[in-house]
Amino acid sequence: MNTMFYVVCIVAIVLAANTVQQYLKLRHRKEEKDAHADETQAQLDALEERIKVLERIVTENRIDLREEINKL
Repeated sequence: MNTMFYVVCIVAIVLAANTVQQYLKLRHRKEEKDAHADETQAQLDALEERIKVLERIVTENRIDLREEINKL
């Protein structure tokens, strides 16, 4: 076999390895984004719960309000 064949094989191997490397990097970034999205959703859920508690406190009677504030 001649040298040109070996050069083409080496170039093909390098390009294939680079493609695989880029794919793995993109997949890792997507997993990080998914984890970040899950964390953000959890924070939003916690904030919604806190807002519900505050709304309930505000709409209750004054006596209940004082007791609820003391509990917090």
